[in-house]
Parts: sequence; C-alpha cells; structure tokens
Amino acid sequence: MNLNPKLKGQSALVTGANSGIGEAVAIALANEGANVVVNYITHPENADAVVKRIEQNGGNAMAIKADVSNEEDVQSMFQQMYNKYGTIDILVNNAGIQKDSPFESMSLEDWKLVIDVNLTGQFLCSREAVKEFLKRGVVPGRSCAAGKIICMSSVHQVIPWAGHVNYASSKGGIEMMMKSMAQELAPKKIRVNAIGPGAIETPININAWDTPEAAAKLLTLIPYKRIGVPEDIGKVAAWLASDESDYIVGTTVFVDGGMLLYPGFTTNG
Repeated sequence: MNLNPKLKGQSALVTGANSGIGEAVAIALANEGANVVVNYITHPENADAVVKRIEQNGGNAMAIKADVSNEEDVQSMFQQMYNKYGTIDILVNNAGIQKDSPFESMSLEDWKLVIDVNLTGQFLCSREAVKEFLKRGVVPGRSCAAGKIICMSSVHQVIPWAGHVNYASSKGGIEMMMKSMAQELAPKKIRVNAIGPGAIETPININAWDTPEAAAKLLTLIPYKRIGVPEDIGKVAAWLASDESDYIVGTTVFVDGGMLLYPGFTTNG
C-alpha cells in the first residue's frame, strides 16, 4: 500500500479501462489513492477483474459499461459515478479503436467508427467532466486544480501512418482538441494534457510484437531498444494527474522510447 498517495481523496474515470493501457492507468491511479471508475464496452468480466485487483490492493473502484461515442451513455456513466463517488477530479480519455485498411478501400463506416470513438468520445466525456469541474471548483487540500483531463493520443498525432488514415486523423484531432481545450479552460483552473504512447504491448497491436520477427522489426523504430508496456503509461498518467505536474498545461507527454527521434535518419537517412 502506498503510504503517501498523490491522489488521495480524488475520483477518476478511465475510459476503455478493462485491458491494456486503460487497465494500467486505472490501477496506477488507484495505487495513488484515487477512487476509480473502470469504463468498458465489451468483456465485462475483464472490467470486473480490474476492479477486483484494485480492491485487493486496498483501493476503491467500480465498473461502468458505456459507449463513449454515445451521448446518452456518457451522461449516464457520469451520473452513476456521481451517485457513487460524488464528483470527478480526473478524467483519462483512453478508449480507442483501430479499423485499418488501404485508403482507397476504407469504408465510410470504418472512418466514422474510429473518429466517433477516438475523437468524439473524448469530446463527450471531456464536456461532462468540465461541467462538473466548473460547478464544483477547486477543493482546497485535494488538488491545486479544479480538474484534470488526460487525453490518450499517440505518436501518430505527429507521425503519418499509411494504412491507418482514420486512426492517425483521430489522433491528430485529439492533439488540437486538447490544446484548444487547455487554452480555454486553464484560466478556470482546469488542466488538460495528453499522453502520446509509442509502441506498447497491448491487445490492439498484438501482431506488431507477438513474434520474435515482428518484435525485431518494431525495435528498428525504437532507439531505446525495448517495446513499452502498459505500466509505462500508467506511471506517467498518475504523475500527470497529480499536483506534482500542476504547471504542465496543454502539453503532450510522449512515452515512446525515442520513436519520435526518427531512427531511420541515424545514418543520414
């Protein structure tokens, strides 16, 4: 048990928290003392397992099913959270999907689905959280900020990604949404930032790392020569949600082992 938790007395909502990065973030926030809502849309058994793990570690958590791209689902989820924990202090917009294809054969349905979940979902959840942050304001002794929002982005808000135009477009949109929100909301003591993971071992990209050949190919893109794990992101999220990072506003923290250093140019390209 953490004897000096950074998020004691705060409540957090993590979307898409029943596996991968979201799961690691939920556990990291709980380990720092936050009450955590574990959002999911499929595999409730996985969400229940995350809640159980948090509770076994001495934390508090609950699982809520909601489609982040559906306005009514989002509003219902926030109300359920308020019924249990009273308020929200931290939102981590993590839910995201990929529907990959060559550009010329990408269906409008797959384009819309990825944008709806990855970008519109972050908008809907952020809007609900901001309403509560503004209504409640800063609570002295709990946090310096009225609220903290962390948008889960990607190195692909910077790096183009052929074959993944819908996904990369959603992440580019997240960057500008995050910055515009941060600019508007900072004077109201609401901090908005993003995390940009690089290659992380999660179910969404298992084909990129689950064989020695795939892992070796992936490592050519990572100067630090290791593939990230979800806990790498969880630790950064917990810190970014804490008062230790109180002066960080409107920034994307890239957690990528140096992928944005473009290692292909090591020998002059």
